[in-house]
Amino acid sequence: MLEKEVYQADQERKTIYCDADFDIKKKISFPDGFTTTKYIKRSKKVEWEHVVPAENFGRNFVAWREGDKSCVNSKGKTFKGRRCAEKVDQQYRLMQSDMYNLYPAIGAVNAARSNYNFTMLNTEKSSFGSCNMKIAERKAEPPENARGMIARSYLYMHETYDRYTMSNQQLQLMNAWHNQQPVTPWECLRAQRIAEKQGNQSAILERSCALYRAK
Repeated sequence: MLEKEVYQADQERKTIYCDADFDIKKKISFPDGFTTTKYIKRSKKVEWEHVVPAENFGRNFVAWREGDKSCVNSKGKTFKGRRCAEKVDQQYRLMQSDMYNLYPAIGAVNAARSNYNFTMLNTEKSSFGSCNMKIAERKAEPPENARGMIARSYLYMHETYDRYTMSNQQLQLMNAWHNQQPVTPWECLRAQRIAEKQGNQSAILERSCALYRAK
């Protein structure tokens, strides 16, 4: 639905971190100077990134932490984690598939970012050449142009779901990024399309886009 009904036009199909173009077949066109030494195969296709990692809210579900009696594979072995939470918990499935928290990313960047929390890594160099995405010591710092969208996704999840809360430090950082980088027309259009398809508004985007339109 995101691929076909939200990111509709060619000029809208850009990845969140590296601003790379991708086509309707998910093929990536790297920006000049982009490099990666890991996950080479995954770098060729776009993937849908949970900006707030699924683990950050998934671990608050019993099925993720402990499993469930119905989470048994064909060999009789029990399992837990994402697979079990997907199987037994409707609220987890809603959170995992929430389109306000899903953005296109170069597969290699998505893989390298993993489930690491965002922070500032001032002394680190870019992990991807001209794409100024920094990953070090199980932390990640996104490029400046992506920080506003990231922040509003975190704030949306924080406001919408009682199974996800941010630490005071993370909340302070996201509020700072939100204030430093206002919404863009594309971010507001994206939110409008998601609201139509998903059936709920993002309060943080609704407020931000109303202020943008009033200027």
